[in-house]
Amino acid sequence: MLEQLGLKRVTLDLPFRLDHVNCFLAEGKHGWTVIDTGLHNEQTVKRWETELSGKPVTDLIITHYHPDHFGYAGGLQAKHNARVFMSEIDVNAAKHAWNQRFLNQLSENYSLAGIPDDAANKMLNNTKAFIPIVTPYPKVGRFLQDGDVITIGAYNYEIITTPGHSDGLVTFYNREKNVLLSTDHILPKITPNISYWFHGDPNPLARYLESLDKIKKLDADFVVPSHGEPFHGANERIEEIKSHHDKRLDQTLASVDGGSTVYQACQQLFRKQLTVHEMRFAVGETLAHLEYLRYKGECRRELSDGVYRYYAD
Repeated sequence: MLEQLGLKRVTLDLPFRLDHVNCFLAEGKHGWTVIDTGLHNEQTVKRWETELSGKPVTDLIITHYHPDHFGYAGGLQAKHNARVFMSEIDVNAAKHAWNQRFLNQLSENYSLAGIPDDAANKMLNNTKAFIPIVTPYPKVGRFLQDGDVITIGAYNYEIITTPGHSDGLVTFYNREKNVLLSTDHILPKITPNISYWFHGDPNPLARYLESLDKIKKLDADFVVPSHGEPFHGANERIEEIKSHHDKRLDQTLASVDGGSTVYQACQQLFRKQLTVHEMRFAVGETLAHLEYLRYKGECRRELSDGVYRYYAD
């Protein structure tokens, strides 16, 4: 099916538990389009040199600002003098996520979340370690906007903004073939990480659930994700993901029944051994669920001795 769509999948290795990202190549009238670029590391650079050998690259489409999608965009743009397309929201998010001012604020935010100093320092250093693999930043020539149409491979796709996993994440829908390039919005085997990263939309889980309902109206048949294999039946998978979050919200509310910090709730929700990188994601996801419940009025947050505590209402 990918061949019929004029797409070639390029699966890049990642040094995490989620060990790969699917990027894509598509040939256009004047050259090749690359969708997402992987991390800016030696392994990725060599892989793209092989994949793009002899191919004039005119366009880079970046679906969102997370490092495994955005990291090598600036480097690849510099090599090919290609145009870069991305949502304006996530361009700004990328500029913010690794700048020194925000990094300086992270320690304070981790303290407010009740994270012990040693763990907080490791998490902060883990964030800083991403700077060389997301730079240089690309110069974005066109902002992707909801409802715009873009040609990818053999077909035109409607750009559909689906905030949640990131505030400016975009997906692409072809009505003729009923195909959704779901990027990180809908994945076949795992649920996309929905985290509050101490910047951007303060209630990302609410936005994510709204975005799922938005995509559900399409009733897309064939889904091409950024992690895992393509699959059929977007709506069935959407219902599975929504059910997961319903259960997770119940568990989150139970974790603060007697009052808990973000870190304490996180320890209740994530009981397996986590790497420092995974702990950052676990804290972000716990916070996103707590804030969703707080905005719904199902729990409250109180500041005591410099630490936020959440209580079930």
